[in-house]
Amino acid sequence: MTDRVKKQTGSNEKTPGGVIHGPTRLTEQDIYLFREGNQFRLYDKLGSRPMSVGDQEGYHFAVWAPNAKEVSVVGGFNGWDKKAHPLAVRWDGSGIWEGFIPGLRKGELYKYHIVSRYRDYEVDKGDPFSYYWELSPRTASVAWDLDYRWGDEEWQRRRARHNAPDAPMSVYEVHLGSWRRAPKENKRFLSYRELAPYLVDYVKDMGFTHVEFLPVMEHPFYGSWGYQVVGYYAPTSRYGPPQDFMFLVDQLHQNGIGVMLDWVPSHFPSDEHGLAHFDGTHLYEHQDPRKGFHPEWKSSLFNYGRNEVRNFLISNALFWLDKYHADALRVDAVASMLYLDYARQEGEWIPNPFGGRENLEAIAFLKRFNAVAYGTFPDIQTIAEESTAWPMVTRPVYVGGLGFGKKWNMGWMHDTLEYFSKDPLFRKYHHNQLTFSLWYAFTENFILPLSHDEVVYGKGSLLHKMPGDDWQKFANLRLLLGFMYTHPGKKILFMGGEFGQRREWVHEDSLDWHLLQFEPHHGVQRWVKDLNRLHREEPGLHELDSHPEGFAWIDFSDWENSIISFLRKGRSPEDTVLVVCNFTPVPRPDYRIGVPAAGFWREMLNSDAKEYGGGGQGNMGGATATSIPFHGQDHSLCLNIPPLGMLVLKRRWD
Repeated sequence: MTDRVKKQTGSNEKTPGGVIHGPTRLTEQDIYLFREGNQFRLYDKLGSRPMSVGDQEGYHFAVWAPNAKEVSVVGGFNGWDKKAHPLAVRWDGSGIWEGFIPGLRKGELYKYHIVSRYRDYEVDKGDPFSYYWELSPRTASVAWDLDYRWGDEEWQRRRARHNAPDAPMSVYEVHLGSWRRAPKENKRFLSYRELAPYLVDYVKDMGFTHVEFLPVMEHPFYGSWGYQVVGYYAPTSRYGPPQDFMFLVDQLHQNGIGVMLDWVPSHFPSDEHGLAHFDGTHLYEHQDPRKGFHPEWKSSLFNYGRNEVRNFLISNALFWLDKYHADALRVDAVASMLYLDYARQEGEWIPNPFGGRENLEAIAFLKRFNAVAYGTFPDIQTIAEESTAWPMVTRPVYVGGLGFGKKWNMGWMHDTLEYFSKDPLFRKYHHNQLTFSLWYAFTENFILPLSHDEVVYGKGSLLHKMPGDDWQKFANLRLLLGFMYTHPGKKILFMGGEFGQRREWVHEDSLDWHLLQFEPHHGVQRWVKDLNRLHREEPGLHELDSHPEGFAWIDFSDWENSIISFLRKGRSPEDTVLVVCNFTPVPRPDYRIGVPAAGFWREMLNSDAKEYGGGGQGNMGGATATSIPFHGQDHSLCLNIPPLGMLVLKRRWD
């Protein structure tokens, strides 16, 4: 499909500067919807877009700047002359300035020169709707189109199945600039196209179902990891043009891998070249810093009470789902949006009209975003990074929920990592940190995250967090990963965790792929690969992730030995899986476990197997249940439970 729009010549007026006023991409209906907050296709209306006027090819420009006195387009094509190409403000009071520049070619750099009505303010701004930005640290926008021939039709037809609540979902979280670099070329970034074959082959071989990219939207400060967005409608040019990012997504889809994008509607940089003080006023952000400035992140907060801002953000969400075929949006920092007092002391925030700390405008925005996203693309997912006990995050809007499809289970992550950091000698005194998550595991549709946030800022890598000598560290890591994969909820694992990266993540470097020459690291990688395989193949490990019927304790009370055992269930009784975990370095021979059925229980996975770097203790392929009642079950098994190990067993029905 092409992004080019053809217009007929009519009563168009050409200014002395060469701008033709009259052609427009905006109808009266568009303006009506824009002003009431319901125009969610702004990415086709505003910004710089290729257009034909009669026999003249060029670009149409449209920008929202209601408090500007003058707006012009400046760029290399006119010597950055602020008088050469002035735009005209629309007559309808929308605050949109527009005009058509004939002869302007794809690839030209440009900015908007804005003269404000207030404060004698003049500034050159990048285009909020630009499809492409100049390579950082420069901040000009680039005239571009989004022409691309997609080849992911088969994926699109089946996407609903891959994103379904009862489907397996194991997500590999990736930062594109540091997953892999060109080692012989001064560690330069690999482009989107260069990354595609490596990333596709690796993710496919490892068995992950989805990839989640840290924000790819343009961000001049690389050290923000993408969370300080300037170009909301452009993938970062560090790794190539927009079509190259489309190619990467396309290749993942053609190989059966879903694509999730981090999305940041909570805050934006206060730098001059971005959205802040866009037309000399607080246009996108609140004027009062108690509502419009984040004290921890030193960034501006969106004004969700303004219709045009909601248009901008919801249009942006649909843009990535539409133009880039994203399968899910993971919404960053939802808690900071929900609470007016987030990261603020008393006196630093303004209560809502009812005297509470809930941000009513943000709540309404999130509900509207989810309703529009799912209403437009029913087979996608929206995912909330929400760290509090806010109720009904993943319940439909029509029953009072926020309307997200999934929520990160931050409580499980914090409790589990804190538990694993303790010396096994003392774990028995913290047994409830393992079991508490099952009290609330089915109150939301959870994803269990071991994300980038846990391996930065001195927190150490996952392997580094584990106590004990090197053997125990690797055994603990395998046990941690196995516990995550068998616990109810979808899974997300940040890159490097799947092979036991020793140092914490450094965004300036590639992952330490050379570690895979050492057997303990290779063993962890094989373990994750087999966990992914079992997670996909066994309905009991994914089918009822968000339903209490999918889980049953066998024994959660053996705190003295730091052992837990439980069942994961699918819709069919034949899909029941038994999981046993030993969180101490002491082997437990002849440990009796109650089970619901007689017969032979096959040992499908053992984290202590030698191919994973373990000691090889186990049950010689399985054990037979006898008619000895135990743990409230009619039958029981006697198992050899390896040190710092987990077993996954399933009854053989043939």
